[in-house]
Amino acid sequence: MTITFDEFLKVDIRVGRITRAEPFPEARKPAIKLWVDFGPGIGEKKSSAQITRHYRVEDLPGRQVLAVVNFPPRQIGKFLSEVLVLGVPDEEGEVVLIGPGHTVPVGGRMY
Repeated sequence: MTITFDEFLKVDIRVGRITRAEPFPEARKPAIKLWVDFGPGIGEKKSSAQITRHYRVEDLPGRQVLAVVNFPPRQIGKFLSEVLVLGVPDEEGEVVLIGPGHTVPVGGRMY
């Protein structure tokens, strides 16, 4: 399936900085709760991410990530996930986060 560039632009992907991370033992699959700052206009949003294979909770704050910020919120147990933090699977199918190669201003939109 192909899409047009205008259709692609409907997906709002922004860079944010993880401000806080906590274990999410209530999740069905191992996950971490994330709070991500997207700067003025969007602010801080929450996300649940199945990233426990490659990341420790204490190492995540300060890391920049890319996330879809215009999906509707999704209830995951008692936690409301407001954005979809993006990642790609490694050779074993475990999620590796996507982020900029250099520090960039939070809130920047991916094009």
